[in-house]
Amino acid sequence: MKLPRPHTIAEIASILNCSFSGNENHLVTGINEIHRVEPGDLVFVDHPKYYEKALNSAATTILIDKDVEAPEGKALLISDAPFRDYNELTRMFSPSVKWPHNCDPSAQIADTAQIRPGAIIGPNVTIGEHAVVHANVVIYENCVIGNHVTIHAGAIIGADAFYYKKQDGAFNKMHTCGRVVVEDHVEIGAQTCIDRGVSADTIIGRGTKIDNLVHVGHDSIIGRNCLIAAQVGVAGCVVIEDNVTIWGQAGLASDLRIEQGATILAQAGLMNGVEAGKTVFGTPAFEARSKFREIALIRKLDQVIKKLEL
Repeated sequence: MKLPRPHTIAEIASILNCSFSGNENHLVTGINEIHRVEPGDLVFVDHPKYYEKALNSAATTILIDKDVEAPEGKALLISDAPFRDYNELTRMFSPSVKWPHNCDPSAQIADTAQIRPGAIIGPNVTIGEHAVVHANVVIYENCVIGNHVTIHAGAIIGADAFYYKKQDGAFNKMHTCGRVVVEDHVEIGAQTCIDRGVSADTIIGRGTKIDNLVHVGHDSIIGRNCLIAAQVGVAGCVVIEDNVTIWGQAGLASDLRIEQGATILAQAGLMNGVEAGKTVFGTPAFEARSKFREIALIRKLDQVIKKLEL
């Protein structure tokens, strides 16, 4: 999420009532979570395990719960509760908005787009030429729908990120202020849910086709001309490159990269990324031919045991 204007670290520290280290004129131009940070962004970290990752990320401002030495060119905001203060900033710069019924007047909808009965279009949504939004679709605020996109009945575009932190025995929610960006010539099946990025964009690439009952988690990036069958679950912060095929009921853990041209067979469970052009199968998923050989050998195991008993 980019700020409406750059803020100095001194201004941000004043908002949060916390201390800072570094040049008081150091600029913060955006707020983002660790997987999507860019130079100028602020990121939070509140666990020693992730200090190094945050400090050495592309982010140039780190909201942290310990006064440590900052890398050159970076500055720190020292807070007793970085998660809380990060949420305070995102709520301030991206507050929740009230929706009217059906299409919000601030939505920009092309004249050639078709919005079917019961669809609800939130504030500041953009819908391109020749898009078709079927009945009972909900598109949350700020989402971008490209040209020649079809979204089938009951799909939800832009629901909040499933992102919580456990504190004092309760789960505290990260305020979601990102978007979903759907590029041109995408088709999204009925009852599919695509979550917004926490503070950046969840992206569905040009020409990708998504079946019914698919879930795509926050901040995931799906490339061009991918094919995703029904009941696939993609966790947050997954990168799926171009021309990937994912068959039904496959599940992908968070923060994986599926490289170009890979195929994930039905009901595969992925805990690791997949190299370009590879086909994987099983839970946990492995290279498909190897997995099929393993299954064939297991089927012969009873015969082997009988021979050993003789």
